Amino acid sequence: MPKVKLEGIFVPNVTPFDRQGGIDTDALERLVDFWLERGVSGLVVNASTGEGPLLSREEQGKLLELVLDRVNNRAIVIAGTGTVGTRETIELTMDARDRDAAAALVVTPYFFKPSDEELFQHYSSLLASVDMPVILYNVPKFTGHSIGPRVIERISREHSNLIGVKDSSGDPGLMAEIIRLVGDRISVLSGSGDMILPNLALGGKGAIVAIANVIPGTCVDIYDAFVGGDLHEAGRLQMRASYVNKVLIRDHSQIAALKYALSLRGLDAGIPRRPLMPLPQKEEREIGEALKSIDLF
Repeated sequence: MPKVKLEGIFVPNVTPFDRQGGIDTDALERLVDFWLERGVSGLVVNASTGEGPLLSREEQGKLLELVLDRVNNRAIVIAGTGTVGTRETIELTMDARDRDAAAALVVTPYFFKPSDEELFQHYSSLLASVDMPVILYNVPKFTGHSIGPRVIERISREHSNLIGVKDSSGDPGLMAEIIRLVGDRISVLSGSGDMILPNLALGGKGAIVAIANVIPGTCVDIYDAFVGGDLHEAGRLQMRASYVNKVLIRDHSQIAALKYALSLRGLDAGIPRRPLMPLPQKEEREIGEALKSIDLF
């Protein structure tokens, strides 16, 4: 199993859909180039920001192949493969492995609320079945529950191919406890744009954050400033990132807001897939004014 250097800033990339609902390949290629030119460590395809739950298995495979081809070994490509059932998650992860994704990002099962033991057995079955690096994805705002730090610790001790955790809880106390328990064995990454610097300060390794779609350079600069010892600059940049996170992720519908913000940067990210819809014009104006106030464009 190949080693994966899981540190730095990763983009959970949006999926550009055309008006007919298909994947806009040309738009995707331009977006991939934009992210890579800003120095990100890698992309995460078919994750929640990429509307992964709204993609068919065939579309997920096609999208991963398109991104791998465009990246062409210039960065790490990770595939989101988690879904409700254990068997289906294993199948999707095998698909990603067979297409040569570097690792799989696997969300905790949603809809049903699994117990700690059920979560442990779910990940254990996956990790024992697929010879591939796996990143656990904790995102309670989408799944309705949070996986406990002790469960993560137990999984990490029993399965060497668990290489990381993406924590999108936004809870600094929870992140600190995860890092305390497993940070010496696996990479703990922030999944929240306003927790990039706190994650690094606590001993984490970086972030997989939605706002990196729109401000990849700022997110990379936070990481570089921290690693270089310039905490004042890292803090200044984090405040900028936190404001963008507030505007795009907390105050508006996340997918539509990210795609609209990218359009303000001159990049076509398409429209959301139903049932998600574009923002009302009033909200678009609010986003435009907010981002213009920080000289984003």
